[in-house]
Amino acid sequence: MREQSFYYWRKRLSEAEPVRFALVEAGTPVAEGRAPIELLLACGDRLHISPGADAATLRTVLSVLRERA
Repeated sequence: MREQSFYYWRKRLSEAEPVRFALVEAGTPVAEGRAPIELLLACGDRLHISPGADAATLRTVLSVLRERA
């Protein structure tokens, strides 16, 4: 890594919002060995994402959730 790159990322990461962590647990696989994703939100709501979910729609949903946080 170049020194300039190091300082760029150090500055960028220091200005970023704090990182939020999520507990990820392996669930029981469903049909075809693909497991759904379940997000447990801080408010207690659960978001289930099925295999093959539309990526654009998922990005929109996650964007809205970030704005509400």
